[in-house]
Amino acid sequence: MIDPLLFLVAALAGPVPSTVPVPVLARAVERGEILSPADFEPQPRAPGAAIGVLPVEGASGRELVRNMPAGAVIRAGDVTSPRLVRRGEPVTINLRADGLVIATAGRAMTSGGRGDLVRVVATATNRTFDTVVEKAGAVRLSLP
Repeated sequence: MIDPLLFLVAALAGPVPSTVPVPVLARAVERGEILSPADFEPQPRAPGAAIGVLPVEGASGRELVRNMPAGAVIRAGDVTSPRLVRRGEPVTINLRADGLVIATAGRAMTSGGRGDLVRVVATATNRTFDTVVEKAGAVRLSLP
C-alpha cells in the first residue's frame, strides 16, 4: 500500500536530478598540504556521491591526512586541523607562571595543531613532557 503522505512529498519534490554539482579536487594533493578554494572545482556527480562531502568552505584551510588524486571528493575523515608542530621538529617549550616565562629548546615527539596535546623532549635535560601546542614551533608546559 502506498503511503499518501510519502506520495504527496514525492509529487511536490518533483523528479530527482540525475547529477548534482559536487566540489572535487582540481589537482592531486599530497598528505600534509593545506587546502585552499583554488584546489576545488565543481563536477557533476550522482546525488549519492554527494553524501558526506565537505563544502569548499569547510575543507579550505584544513590539512589533508592522506594523498588524494585529482577528482576526489573530500570528506571529514580526509582532513584535520593544520599541524603547527610536527614530529621530529625543534620546538620552544614555554612555562608560564605568575607573569614569569621560562623558555627552553626541545624536540617534538608527536605532531599536533593548536590546542592539541603533544609530547616533547627537552634538549638540555632529555626529559619528556606532555605539552599543549600554542603556535607554530611553540608549546606550553603546564604545572600540575
